[in-house]
Amino acid sequence: MTGGKFKPTLDSLGQYQAPNWFRDAKFGIWSVWGPESVPEQGDWYARKMYMEGDPDYNYQVQHYGHPSVFGYKDIIALWNPVQWNPDKLMALYKQIGARYFVVLANHHDNYDLWNSKFQPRWNSVAVGPHKDIVGLWRAAALKAGLRFGVTEHNARSYSWFQTSHRADTTGPQAGVPYDGNDPAFDDLYHPKFASEAEVYPPDPPASWTHEWYLRDQDLLDSYHPDLFAYDGGIPFGDVGRALTAHYYNANMQWHHGALEAVMCVKDMPNEGEFRPGTCVQDIERGSATGILPLPWQTETCIGDWYYKKNVTYKTPSLVVHMLCDIVSKNGNLLLNAPLSPEGVLDDSAVKTLTSIGKWLGVNGEAIYGTRPWKTYGEGPAMTGGGGFSEGNDNYGAQDFRFTTKGPVLYAIGMAWPQNGACVVTSLGSSAPTRFSVANVKLLGSSEKLNWNQTDAGLEVTLPASKPSDYAYVLKITGRNN
Repeated sequence: MTGGKFKPTLDSLGQYQAPNWFRDAKFGIWSVWGPESVPEQGDWYARKMYMEGDPDYNYQVQHYGHPSVFGYKDIIALWNPVQWNPDKLMALYKQIGARYFVVLANHHDNYDLWNSKFQPRWNSVAVGPHKDIVGLWRAAALKAGLRFGVTEHNARSYSWFQTSHRADTTGPQAGVPYDGNDPAFDDLYHPKFASEAEVYPPDPPASWTHEWYLRDQDLLDSYHPDLFAYDGGIPFGDVGRALTAHYYNANMQWHHGALEAVMCVKDMPNEGEFRPGTCVQDIERGSATGILPLPWQTETCIGDWYYKKNVTYKTPSLVVHMLCDIVSKNGNLLLNAPLSPEGVLDDSAVKTLTSIGKWLGVNGEAIYGTRPWKTYGEGPAMTGGGGFSEGNDNYGAQDFRFTTKGPVLYAIGMAWPQNGACVVTSLGSSAPTRFSVANVKLLGSSEKLNWNQTDAGLEVTLPASKPSDYAYVLKITGRNN
């Protein structure tokens, strides 16, 4: 562990403060990609292909063979992303408005996407693409001027991958052990363990937590990411706290004493440690209920985490509305657009991302570099809170979200009113927010707006045509506020 300001205790980690680059960035792109994309069946294929009767097990048997003969080790060997062009993809991500890029460095499948010193047989240089995926992504991100980050998901794998040690209970292959039972592949599937938990393994052997630490330390020290994330709380007690402290101390060394690190951690019951102020809270597929005092992040995907055939993606409208809601509550949005096994985005994903970028091109002023206002929003659609709480895109003309930048207040209208007029009730002349309006503009429009601040709210007559789809932004300057 690198020495320095931070020690492996929660009190010492409580010295952490999120850097301004992250607070200003607001929007990042994440690449969840690896051998599990090969079957094009979505997330968790490596686990579920060994679960008799599961759709992924059935797919495995029908398309590749029984898992006693053709296992995940063989899926890895099939991964050959011949069309992957990280520079081209990064240019698109920058064009649509991403300010940082994050790569999944390993998943629960115990396979590292870099030239891993401590997983020498099962990494992307040794088998599969024969490429340093993390390193090539990093080079492309830095070349494009984006901050670079990595996520770590391997802490779960010791128990998560234990399904590979099963055998069929019925049928012609009943009792025939799956390939995970072969000790020759313990370095991929792990030795037999008592638990098949989906979460962090309970009471894991010290040999595993030591290996886990060394692999992630190698990842951090080799690629110097400015964002690092666990898929849960800080794992494994002292071991996880030591890795977190090492990351903070090392990051300060990389940046000549400045802490530029963003450490994303989830608040998940019985799955690692989380204490506000020691890290950046990550909320998977959800949002906060209101403005959080510390910066935080939502991670989500336009579809399934890994590429899945025939999946219906989130609409650009839903993603834009999520972004506005999240930013109004002091958060960032990290969005995964899954690559095909060959390494490309399908046409639907490109269309979705391009539409989001078009909106940001008009309205990004109300997103980047902003901070929360006195209230995050108003209107009927004020729901949200916690992980996996993504709802329907049910915003109407009465729904607004607010952000600020210096003396400017942005009121983001979540739907264009049919009658051509809107009322922002939080800006009523006698409202508790006490904001005296001096001028109102519509981002993306040069037309002069007619407006009036009354007790009922800020009443604005909008132009005949809207400057962008999905949401519009009123740029409001105040008078002696």
